[in-house]
Amino acid sequence: MPVTDTDLVQALVDEGIIKESDVKRARDAQVRSGGTARDTLVTLGLATEEQIAKAIAKAEGLQMLRLTDMEISPAVVEAIPQAIAKKHNILPIERRPGEVVVACADVLDFETVDNLRFILNSNISMVIAPKDELADAINRYYGGATVDESVDSMLQEFTDSDIGPLGDTGTAGGAEAASDDDAPVVRLMRLIIEEAVRSRASDIHVECMADKMRIRYRIDGLCQEVQTPPKRLQGAIISRLKILAKIDIAEKRRPQDGRILLTIDGRDIDFRVSCLPATHGESVVLRILDKQKALIGLDRLGFDADDFERFRHIIRRPNGIFLVTGPTGSGKTTTLYAALNELNRPDVKIISAEDPVEYNLAGINQCQVHDLIGLTFARILRSILRQAPNIILIGEIRAFDVAEVAVQAALTGHLVFSTLHTNDAPSAITRLIDMGVKPFLVASSVQAIMGQRLVRTICDRCREPEVPDPRVVKAMGLTPEDIEGVTFQHGKGCPACNNTGYRGRQAIFELMEMNTALRELAFARTPVDQIRQQAIMSGMTSLKEDGIRKAKKGVTTLDEAMRITVRGEV
Repeated sequence: MPVTDTDLVQALVDEGIIKESDVKRARDAQVRSGGTARDTLVTLGLATEEQIAKAIAKAEGLQMLRLTDMEISPAVVEAIPQAIAKKHNILPIERRPGEVVVACADVLDFETVDNLRFILNSNISMVIAPKDELADAINRYYGGATVDESVDSMLQEFTDSDIGPLGDTGTAGGAEAASDDDAPVVRLMRLIIEEAVRSRASDIHVECMADKMRIRYRIDGLCQEVQTPPKRLQGAIISRLKILAKIDIAEKRRPQDGRILLTIDGRDIDFRVSCLPATHGESVVLRILDKQKALIGLDRLGFDADDFERFRHIIRRPNGIFLVTGPTGSGKTTTLYAALNELNRPDVKIISAEDPVEYNLAGINQCQVHDLIGLTFARILRSILRQAPNIILIGEIRAFDVAEVAVQAALTGHLVFSTLHTNDAPSAITRLIDMGVKPFLVASSVQAIMGQRLVRTICDRCREPEVPDPRVVKAMGLTPEDIEGVTFQHGKGCPACNNTGYRGRQAIFELMEMNTALRELAFARTPVDQIRQQAIMSGMTSLKEDGIRKAKKGVTTLDEAMRITVRGEV
């Protein structure tokens, strides 16, 4: 039978992977999220999938395998139908006389084993594999769609014939084409969305060109062109997305926003949809909001040890403003949600004002901004102050009225978290003053400002040592003495990372904690360069220095750190 949550936690404690003191924290987090103990432990950074797999294997007396570098014969994979493999999260890896070896993330129950034994007419032998490696292997061998239907096969069918969105030989667009659940274009868009989620994309870009359509996924911060549907499907594809997002399909002259909620691979995925009129048709962007990826523990944000302790100390202050700065898509919301999860306790009242509410957090009162009915950030904040909260989250400080209320809240005993779109942490001081907030109020209310970016991390499955390009070393302000004895890493490229050498992203930070000297500079309206110089003298590690530090540790490459901090921002 599958290992219970209690048995799993105890096995990890016995192995010394997690401490007894972390058990209550993990259980409280599990109650708030409603997930499994396994997912909660991974989210909080208390255990990795590999450690969990080893613990399960040892507890059940089974073998633990790594699927990373294994090559499985297609004839073996075909032994188990795709639907069954994906439903039970299993993968056949070897066929012996009278026996099939099946990799699974957890011990299978007796009923599943009996069904497999009946289907295969063979005995079943189980081995345990890390959950993430198993999911990647299943998608690699079976693909994201059904065996007979994939995005590529459907697009090829559209290209090679005159088949229309409704399955006939004409072209039919608009609402009628998109409303029929059996229409080919409906299945096509479902497959594209599922493929994007399984590819770890953060956005789907549907763009109309003069003579074609283009679909791109943003993976690890970079756009990759993946599909080119025929131009004649443009109307049907755009209409289908609008219907899913519940926005007006007839309106093509003004921007519109909507949301889509789909269940993919057993997870509820939220999509924020933006339609923008363009020269050759509307441009549609779907922002993929996966709660499982966003709600992570502070331990997994990527802080250096010193910055981590400073960050935990700052967010536990009773009052003041804590700002996170950076461009769109730099992980600001993830950082703030991680901080709120750390502070979320029964004796603390937390209220947020967001536009939109990206992820629902258990135990936190979240308010959605609706400008059309006058429910603005400023109006919500004024009402929030009458709710007697301890902690307030403001999605973004965009204008003076919001900044003014945030400062008032901070000066009257509230801890305020918010984001600001500036290039770095010191620039936030001058940005608030430019908005109209008086310098003495900025100096007295702001406790700390953190700038951040996301750098791609080296793929663990193909990493190897490298000697960095001397030009990159020089561009990062390093000398040969600075890197003497340091072994830099890079990814040579493999199927797991689409031959990019990178898989996943991690944040780099600059944490500027306000002190007397910085407050005096803010009060005097000092230029940002002088504020930055004083912040570094006061102990702030710049984004570039943190990028170099992570490159030296083998988290990312020196070239990637340069791309983000020197060449420009993603």
